[in-house]
Amino acid sequence: MKSSGHNMVCFLIFFSSLHVCAQTGIWNTPNAYLAQQAPADTPKVFAGGQILRDSGIVLSRVAFTADGREFYYTFARHWFSSEGTGVKRIVFDGTTWRKPEIICDNLSNPTLSLDGRILYLHGSGNTVYKMERVGEGWGSPVKFLDLPYALYNFMPTRSGRFYAGSNGDRGKKSDYSAYDFSVLTIKPGDTVITSLGAPLNTPGFDGDLYVAPDESFMIISTHETPTYECELYISFRRKNGSWKEPLSLGPLINDGKAHRFGQYVSPDGKYLFYTKGTNENDCNFYWVRWDNLFKKLKAQSDRTD
Repeated sequence: MKSSGHNMVCFLIFFSSLHVCAQTGIWNTPNAYLAQQAPADTPKVFAGGQILRDSGIVLSRVAFTADGREFYYTFARHWFSSEGTGVKRIVFDGTTWRKPEIICDNLSNPTLSLDGRILYLHGSGNTVYKMERVGEGWGSPVKFLDLPYALYNFMPTRSGRFYAGSNGDRGKKSDYSAYDFSVLTIKPGDTVITSLGAPLNTPGFDGDLYVAPDESFMIISTHETPTYECELYISFRRKNGSWKEPLSLGPLINDGKAHRFGQYVSPDGKYLFYTKGTNENDCNFYWVRWDNLFKKLKAQSDRTD
């Protein structure tokens, strides 16, 4: 067991290194997070009503730029269909948040590169697209990765490695039961994907994830039922690269049967966002205070080693 003083030092180093860029943004102003009233320990719907739900439903992972001045999210018509799906952006112009604008159609799950210059997106056939910064906007989406295996919830990290839910060499892309939380290395002429194995992965679908930029922890959707309800758990990575037994995020987040996915931690480290719904009609983005919960879960995890 590590000392409490050592744990606190590690905690402070983690958040200071993760959010250096964020400190120059609007995070500590009333305009942060679309100027919404922030939650405490109990999750609540983020920006409900017609702010976001103007195109059917909202779902999947959201993304903020490091300065907090741009917000990205997926709109859709249905849970399990890409028809009518796309990504929207809302920009803070220095005075107010503008109305949502569509930046691409038929793509979903926006994920920013760590330097903010690339926006990765999920495409049909579990492929990965990307858009590159052009001035204050974005270029057209282009296909980035289309491999024999699936890449679901594609996420970059500081090390240059990528994480995704993938079936690797374990079957067809359509066989979701074969998806594992996996790590991907991309080199010229050589792309390698490796399942992260136990204790993260289960015999069923393992694909919805958030990985910290420094790969120190992952938030995963797990304990999935045959009808896709699941809970959010966290696993911390040991210094030797192995992953620890996942811990539940607790009863305030895992409050009964529901679909929970699209997990994402804001660049300032204060809030956890995720999609939750028992059906299409009540599917929404939720957010909850994260930094305090993270500290408790990290201390709980440290006690198990």
